[in-house]
Amino acid sequence: MLTQIHPKLPMRNKAETKKYYIDKLGFEQLGSDDFPDYLMLKKDQIEIHFFLYVDIDPKGNYGMIYIRVSDIDTFYQSLLDDHVEIHPNGNLQTKPWGQREFSLLDPDSNLLTFGEGV
Repeated sequence: MLTQIHPKLPMRNKAETKKYYIDKLGFEQLGSDDFPDYLMLKKDQIEIHFFLYVDIDPKGNYGMIYIRVSDIDTFYQSLLDDHVEIHPNGNLQTKPWGQREFSLLDPDSNLLTFGEGV
């Protein structure tokens, strides 16, 4: 039986990725820093793992995840209040498929889309 999923995304710089997710998005680190090529982060009920990929070109990175949230309007406003940059084409809006969504790019251009059913 499947019980959870923890996506793995590329990162070029562990310290920069860690700072962005912890300081900007409110994640916390799981485990230790003993592994320079790997990072595990958690917020609420989700985990995202990262693997070191120093040579990735952010312009060619197609890493992306869809994160379901509750109270998306409040979460979105909290990010705006904290000056988190929203993807230029990813402002909060209701989509024809019945989701309210917005997107942002992390420092390595991994696309994070947040959505809630309407």
